[in-house]
Amino acid sequence: MLELSRLTVPVIAIVIGEGSSGGALALGVGNKVFMLENAIYSILSPEGYASILWKDASRTKEAAQKMKLTAKDLYELKIIDKIIKEPKGDVQESFLKVAKSLKKEIQKSIEELSDMTSDAIVENRYQKFRNMGEYKFI
Repeated sequence: MLELSRLTVPVIAIVIGEGSSGGALALGVGNKVFMLENAIYSILSPEGYASILWKDASRTKEAAQKMKLTAKDLYELKIIDKIIKEPKGDVQESFLKVAKSLKKEIQKSIEELSDMTSDAIVENRYQKFRNMGEYKFI
């Protein structure tokens, strides 16, 4: 994550399925992070979370809800920048629609980020990362 955060070129990350663990966490450091509508992204699998927290892997559904790992949850927490809709229907047709949506968002992001200096790109990632999530002071 540290090395990725220091890159002086734009980073665009896309979560397309199930992203979990430390490797997946690095994706959050991108200047832009997109996520397919039905993908999940977390630090740990719900089964692992339930096993650690409650010593009961059967509480997977409850763990998944608490973890806020859906695209909608992560968008609201400002962890991802865009949810890419996944149309229902024929797999091939759906794939082509998703690919087209991704291409559009990637092109738009490249245009936006290509106008930035190297220092601005790094600062953009830093500020984005600093503004993620919710903070509650007790």
